[in-house]
Amino acid sequence: MADPPRHDGITAATLYNDASRRLVLAFKHGRHIAHARLMTRLILARLPLEIDREWLFVPVPLHRWRLWRRGFNQAALLAGELARQRGAAVLVDGLVRRKATPMLGGMGKRARARALSGAIAINPKRSRAITGAKIVLVDDVLTSGATSEACVAALKRAGASEVRIACFARLLDEALHLA
Repeated sequence: MADPPRHDGITAATLYNDASRRLVLAFKHGRHIAHARLMTRLILARLPLEIDREWLFVPVPLHRWRLWRRGFNQAALLAGELARQRGAAVLVDGLVRRKATPMLGGMGKRARARALSGAIAINPKRSRAITGAKIVLVDDVLTSGATSEACVAALKRAGASEVRIACFARLLDEALHLA
């Protein structure tokens, strides 16, 4: 309550658990990019119908070195397919990751914030498209929310009128107690 999120809502296809983790790891690190279609269909099943062709789909960016090593941005694959299914536009380079960041797993909230400080920015060539736009920020997994919050902050500073998050899997602290 003291520190509300900047986003305007989150849509997740599933909880982040052992099964979804295996699928995400196969997709992201095992180069099973064909999983993008399945993951997209599952996200679309939960994405509100009001998110239509008037929305702009923007993936969470990878730093150029990570993109080079992996060969693809998994969030961009999901964003492209979501946009195609909704008849909307995708802006794969709307956001840029200006500095390489470490894997955030295992870091506390403050350490994550420090690692992401200054890392995410609007691509100056795309700022006009973002100003006034309703945006769906797309990623494969939402865990602590640190990366998405940095992206949302950049998009809102650039004048986005609304920013919703769409992801395949979401980690909820409450779900940890159910396992």
